[in-house]
Amino acid sequence: MDADVDASSELNEILQQVAELDEWREIFNSRGLELQQDNVKRPSEKIKADEDNDDSSRPATSSHHVSAPNNQFMVPYSIPQTLAVSPSLGGQPVSPELAVSLRSILFGNTFHIFNYEWKKSFFKFREPFSDMAYALETERAGVSAIQMVVQAHIIKYLLFNRPGNSACAMQSMLEVGEKEQRRALAAALADILWTAGEEQTATVSLVTSERCFTPHLDYKLDSFTERLQLFTFKKKDDVRSFICEHIQCFKEEGSHGIILFLYSVIFSRTIDRIRADFDCTTSHLLHLCLGNFVCRQALLNLLLTGRATPHVFNGTSLTDERDQPLAHPLHGVLTRSHVGYLFWNREQVKHAQLPLVGSMLKTPRLPIWVCNINGTYSVLFSPNRSLLSDWKMEHLFQLYFYNGQPTQLSTTVLTIDTHSHHWEAENNDIQGDLEKKFPSVEMTIRTKWEGAVIDWNGTVAFF
Repeated sequence: MDADVDASSELNEILQQVAELDEWREIFNSRGLELQQDNVKRPSEKIKADEDNDDSSRPATSSHHVSAPNNQFMVPYSIPQTLAVSPSLGGQPVSPELAVSLRSILFGNTFHIFNYEWKKSFFKFREPFSDMAYALETERAGVSAIQMVVQAHIIKYLLFNRPGNSACAMQSMLEVGEKEQRRALAAALADILWTAGEEQTATVSLVTSERCFTPHLDYKLDSFTERLQLFTFKKKDDVRSFICEHIQCFKEEGSHGIILFLYSVIFSRTIDRIRADFDCTTSHLLHLCLGNFVCRQALLNLLLTGRATPHVFNGTSLTDERDQPLAHPLHGVLTRSHVGYLFWNREQVKHAQLPLVGSMLKTPRLPIWVCNINGTYSVLFSPNRSLLSDWKMEHLFQLYFYNGQPTQLSTTVLTIDTHSHHWEAENNDIQGDLEKKFPSVEMTIRTKWEGAVIDWNGTVAFF
């Protein structure tokens, strides 16, 4: 018996070392040695710097990390001990069967794991009490889809759900300090999880300090999925409070915060229900594109609507574009969500392949839209709650635009005129660059308000 235990322990150590070597190789290959040396700090240094800059309101679950002598040999972006919860906190340890199902629903197999770009990503706000205090910094396309959906829900909280904020004014978005940023992030994450759990339950996944199982030989170790602890709640307020107490597990560097939130969404919806949401066109949530994992539409719909349906049209389609019966029905969006979705892709327009987004996503309950523009994610919103419920409001109104990039120093204000004259009359004399003649942001807005004239109010059109 002791020999079996020793052999199992030795196998774990070998698997861990292999995973660490793979991670180092991945960093060197994808980022280059020179860039990696510049960007990768010791986890203890990162945590200490963040804590020194934070205020005294940090939840009690976070503590100062004491630097260990061998920290320089730690794998970059392995989760620091300060961001791992104690097994005594409770919850349910992940089982090997659930870990395999999780890997399969994400990648379609058990040997793919998240790459460097995903592991280093977390939820990071811009400077508090600034013009962009409400805004998250976003990463590359694969991760930015998730970050922008969360960004939209942060805006929803700050404009329409924040206690004591009855004005719904843009000024309230600027008066956001670090404490309010944490509250807004916790509220946004809880909102998405609760919707995914059909407003009955939600599950939060955190990393514990101990591995919960020994992986099978056909399962590739990633050093944190095997340490998941799952916490399930029956009340939305309890979910929000728990996330707020452990918010550092999603917003600190080294936390793998984006991945942990994605796991939480999947566990809240449950893998069985996600498989039922799919149709014959989709079998998993991520796909590999140009060396990075990107979100399929099913994952975007899961984050936006709580269901992992693969298409953007309304309802279920039983026939094809020629009105011929399909062998298997295609699953679209069944309910109107709080946050909407707009889509524009210049290449797909050229080939007449642009999918038509249905009214369930184009006309959400609140005037906030996640935009997928040429494969890059951004957000449009209005502080006017009545914009989509009173047709007279849609004659002349303003939208605010944020593209998630640190180069954007203030929120762009766009004036939308749907009632005076057709937009093409103003652009007929512009020659050359199609992006100047037909800016992609404007074309995205026109998928919702056809023919609208859009004024950038002195800002040079960008994307």
